[in-house]
Amino acid sequence: MDPGLNDRLAEIEAAFAEVEASLGDPEVISDTSVLADLGRRHAEMKDVVTEIRRWRQARADLEVAKEMAQDPDMARLAQELESEIHGLEESIKTALIPTDPNDTKDVIVEIRSGVGGDEASIWAGDLLRMYQKYTERQGFRMEPMESSESETGGYDKVTVSVKGRGAYSKLKYEGGVHRVQRVPKTESQGRVHTSTATVAVLPEAEEVDISIDPNDVRVDVYRSTGPGGQSVNTTDSAVRLTHIPSGIVVSMQDEKSQLQNKDKAWRVLRSRLLQMEREKAAAELAGVRKSQVGTGGRSEKIRTYNYKDNRVTDHRIGLTVKRLDSILEGDLDEFVEALTAADQAEKLAEGTGT
Repeated sequence: MDPGLNDRLAEIEAAFAEVEASLGDPEVISDTSVLADLGRRHAEMKDVVTEIRRWRQARADLEVAKEMAQDPDMARLAQELESEIHGLEESIKTALIPTDPNDTKDVIVEIRSGVGGDEASIWAGDLLRMYQKYTERQGFRMEPMESSESETGGYDKVTVSVKGRGAYSKLKYEGGVHRVQRVPKTESQGRVHTSTATVAVLPEAEEVDISIDPNDVRVDVYRSTGPGGQSVNTTDSAVRLTHIPSGIVVSMQDEKSQLQNKDKAWRVLRSRLLQMEREKAAAELAGVRKSQVGTGGRSEKIRTYNYKDNRVTDHRIGLTVKRLDSILEGDLDEFVEALTAADQAEKLAEGTGT
């Protein structure tokens, strides 16, 4: 185990000892709020500290076994201890990876057509279908929120919510530019076109997650202009929220009820503001702001879908699989697992300074 990680383990053990000592302090016991916080911290650290102590004991036992390695039994014990130490180190490293507090949340997914005209709108619709299939596989529930259909049958923009414990942890790596290379159905000469669609994945914010001053939000109501039944163009059911300090604008018109449209608009507004706060915090920490979506240009892709070669490539981790057909049917597990593993490795390296 590298020295940086070893130092971190010592800090965790010292912090745990301090918490245990505080739990025995009569003044702490009389303060229920402080006691509850210390109890939570104790529970969070207990398992990893137990693993650290087992690791330290195994290392001490290994030194003894090596000194007596001329004895065949001790030589075998040394091999067993080396294997145990390696397993404990991997377990400890995994336990130290910071967890994302949003991982258990529902999400709001926004898909917009990018570069490529009508073909980009069709591609946005294909991505929506892919996510519908994926959420079904995961046992999640997708709820339509807002859509702007194109004349070619795709979407200029479509927004959905995905409900289910862990939805954000599964979908958060989908944010970015998705590039497709294929021959459009409207292409008479069989030429391959490149088009893009952008995806934004926002953890759905609860009212307790972010505070919004109602005075900072301008609410406008107007008549819907798209599909929606007899009430379209006869009642002011569409709602537009403008968050004045940030300039964020959210419009909803798909529901016949103004109340339902307003509720969905507030959900999206809260989630966008929460995402903005998270990006700001990440920018301050990293020294640079990384936009999840970018401008939608062809060069900003996170993933390329090549129909001719039946190939999908994720450019962030260099993973290529040759089964585009199954990917578009929602079989995203290989990408999700690989991206999760890469993210965990990066977080571990950041935490240990390696």
